[in-house]
Amino acid sequence: MTSAETFTSFATAINQHDIEALAALMTPDHVFIDARDQRVQGVEPMKAGWRGYFEMCPDYWIRPNDVVADGGVVLAAGEAGGTIDATPWHTPAAWKALVRDGKVTEWRVFADNKPVLDILARRR
Repeated sequence: MTSAETFTSFATAINQHDIEALAALMTPDHVFIDARDQRVQGVEPMKAGWRGYFEMCPDYWIRPNDVVADGGVVLAAGEAGGTIDATPWHTPAAWKALVRDGKVTEWRVFADNKPVLDILARRR
């Protein structure tokens, strides 16, 4: 599988909320870095993280419209969205994936989190 194909498989697993497929596409030292530079490392912590995010945003989706791969580096731009607390949101987004041997070793998200943070702030 090429790096771009691995990226696409990972994005598809996100859109299907398939935590086991995501885990199967992660290296043991996988690291997730969000738009606020918060990091989560390891397959089991990421499975818990994805599970929690999908519970909070049950229809979360990403649309990487433009994908460019060079060796083990994949960059993509598009949008992400979903619904939290019955409030729909979406935002421009970009992703950087580092791929090694057909698995994602790093998944980095670049997005404006304000729509999500605004929804979560109303919970207080």
